[in-house]
Amino acid sequence: MKKIFFLCLLFLPLTAFLQENKPLQDFDEEVRGRNGLRIMFYNLENFYDTHNDSIANDDDFTAFGMKHWGREKYNCKLNHIYKVIASIGGWEPPEIIGVCEVENKWVVSELAAGTPLRKFNYRYIHYDSPDPRGIDVAMLYRPDKFKPVFHQPLRIIFPFDTAARTRDVLYVKGLTASKDTLHLFVNHFPSKFGGAMITISKRNYVARFLWTKVDSILAVNPDANIVIMGDFNDEPTDESILQYLKSKCDTNELTGADLYNLMCKLKAEEKIGTNKFREQWSLIDQMIVSTALVKNSKSWHVKNMRAFIYKADFLLQPDETYMGVKTFRTYTGPRYTGGFSDHLPVYMDLEKGEN
Repeated sequence: MKKIFFLCLLFLPLTAFLQENKPLQDFDEEVRGRNGLRIMFYNLENFYDTHNDSIANDDDFTAFGMKHWGREKYNCKLNHIYKVIASIGGWEPPEIIGVCEVENKWVVSELAAGTPLRKFNYRYIHYDSPDPRGIDVAMLYRPDKFKPVFHQPLRIIFPFDTAARTRDVLYVKGLTASKDTLHLFVNHFPSKFGGAMITISKRNYVARFLWTKVDSILAVNPDANIVIMGDFNDEPTDESILQYLKSKCDTNELTGADLYNLMCKLKAEEKIGTNKFREQWSLIDQMIVSTALVKNSKSWHVKNMRAFIYKADFLLQPDETYMGVKTFRTYTGPRYTGGFSDHLPVYMDLEKGEN
């Protein structure tokens, strides 16, 4: 596979980067304008600053820690994330970006204002969560296309393990340029560290908790426009997503107040997922939407009824151990490889129909 190497410390202009890295064959690179929104989600894989936080367990990501994480490596990581966002947007960068595994507000602000993305006046929403590793979820948005009117972190407390801590769910309610309301949930469900079966109760609990929040919105307005994105650490057909979040895979089964998982179709079509463990790809980064965004073609709806995995060549590298390809990571175990993330980003387009 052809590998594209980047200069880590050089922020290329957006147009130069796009000219060097042509979009994928099925990639829609057109300017979306007032009646279009591209929404992406990306697990940034340990996007830490270089300072030691006395509260969070971030010691590895300091100059004297196991990762020897300094300013040069941080700048490389920051530049890589910018390049992914720039390329995934096409000729108009994404309007809404959900991210996870960010350490704090400062690294999010650096992405918005310390890279060429500042040209687009990105704003961001971030809250510190109680995760012991000190990693959070966040959202960036372009205020010319989306204006938040309310946002809050939804704290997770496990009744069966009150000492356990995990990431908040970020809820954002806002208005599109056409003054329509859009509800967004950014997630990073508990991992399978320690074993899938041992940790499944925590993912199921967060999924059920999330559903109660979604259901309260749909109870008031069954036609609400809702987008749920995140790293769920489970696949579209696992019980946390199907049973507890009540996300459906067949549009023919949808009633007025249901959720539809756009990734189910990808699970059947794609040869890769968004994350690889040994020889196995899994599709754990997902986009889930309310029925209104599937069936209401006269208002906001998912364009072509599809979501996508952004699997550009520069995000992948040959897998010499398990064959095929794997994600081009920042670290492989303790070894610094200077890549992007252990996850591939996902995205979808919303477009406004004619009333």
